[in-house]
Amino acid sequence: MAAREWNPLDYDVEEGEEEEETPSPSALSSPLPYFDRDRHVAFLEMMYNLMPYHYQSQEINRLTLAFFTISGLHLLKALDRVDKDRVAAWVLSFQAHPRSKAELNNGQFYGFHGSRTSQLPPDENGVSAHNFGHLASTYCALAILKNVGFNLSTIDKESILISMRNLQQPDGSFMPVHIGAETDLRFVYCAAAICFMLEDWRGMDREKAKEYILNCQSYDGGFGLTPGLESHVYSHFDDLYQQHNLSDAGGGTYCAVASLRLMGYIEDDLLSKNASSSVVNVPLLLDWCMQRQAADGGFQGRANKPSDTCYAFWIGAVLRILGGYKFIDKVALHRFLLTCQSEFGGFSKYPGTLPDIYHSYYGYTAFSLLEEPGLNPLCAELGMTDLAALGII
Repeated sequence: MAAREWNPLDYDVEEGEEEEETPSPSALSSPLPYFDRDRHVAFLEMMYNLMPYHYQSQEINRLTLAFFTISGLHLLKALDRVDKDRVAAWVLSFQAHPRSKAELNNGQFYGFHGSRTSQLPPDENGVSAHNFGHLASTYCALAILKNVGFNLSTIDKESILISMRNLQQPDGSFMPVHIGAETDLRFVYCAAAICFMLEDWRGMDREKAKEYILNCQSYDGGFGLTPGLESHVYSHFDDLYQQHNLSDAGGGTYCAVASLRLMGYIEDDLLSKNASSSVVNVPLLLDWCMQRQAADGGFQGRANKPSDTCYAFWIGAVLRILGGYKFIDKVALHRFLLTCQSEFGGFSKYPGTLPDIYHSYYGYTAFSLLEEPGLNPLCAELGMTDLAALGII
């Protein structure tokens, strides 16, 4: 019998099955007092082979979920659990391709679809009238390919880069899809990361993107998602994980700083250099980031919000890029993160709740920044291991 196509995100669903009631925090056991790598590997292996039915509503974001799973296994030094060739072939099957080079300027984006659901078949004339290539899905696809050691120079990057310019707006921002959507820092980051991974900057006007980013820095030093909005460490995945239209009134400090670093406008370990000559207000930005560590040791995304596992990465990565990670209370952060570690493996958003793949992944990245033994080092700008970023697999 022929083997079916590998799919890392099949859903464990039985006919007539009803969702179980989520247990209350008091029903969950006490947190483990140490980082339990083996449980986390088992958690991700389960996600790799057969994801729980609770994730059915995220089918449209299948590539994103696969990125969290596979890159997470790489962070945990467990990439040997992955069939790299089958993963690469599966990811490549999601790229949208034009019928000719002339179509690269038709306004559409020939990146990667997020799932089979958005990958509609062509009509009877072979015309793909519904191309839903998405910037965030394209970032995830390329990131997965780098994690499994695939040579990105062999893919059709011409179609990705030339058509990606169709998404950049006159103010330098980007839409995620050609049919129209929000334009903000999340997609500037995705575009910058895509160009960086492909080692080709034809996909964007960097100067325009830089000016847009700088216009988003707020009076308090952080960055809003668009000019004039409240400072926030909102990520390019926060709403992608919740809903595909990526709407929110948050901000994008991580997206701004990481984009500027990827585009070469700020140096690594900026605080050890002449910060006064930087394109951003570094002292104000550093102060804003440092104020995000709360009394419980965790990090909040903005003022007056509770600590959340994922912000240990979003804030921590900004501080790592700036050279200010040494200033945080690492012991307190380590202690907070352990309260979010699940007995089942993975991490939850808050202490005492159930784990999910999004917060689990950013829990692993946070522990990597803390140099936890048994984890691979992290490339803060790309949100994946240094080994994957450098192409050493």
